[in-house]
Amino acid sequence: MQVGAALLVGAAPLLVSPAPAQAGSALLDRVKQNPKLAVAICAELRGLNAQGINSTSPQAVDRIAAMQGLNKTDAEILTTYVVGLHCPDVR
Repeated sequence: MQVGAALLVGAAPLLVSPAPAQAGSALLDRVKQNPKLAVAICAELRGLNAQGINSTSPQAVDRIAAMQGLNKTDAEILTTYVVGLHCPDVR
């Protein structure tokens, strides 16, 4: 029974969800508070799609990062969020 208890105690941190990242929240708030920004990002991504470039490609992420002054990780998060909520036709 000690092994089972040790496994349960060892797994306990996996059951606790981490607090939401404040930086991520501020990042997404950009679009929530400024719908015109979402429209602009969708337009940019549609333009890239027309060139055969996927919204999740490194080229698209780099473009959004440069456009918004973000690092690549934040640009990828923002792009995924915007596509999911504002332009699901973008690929």
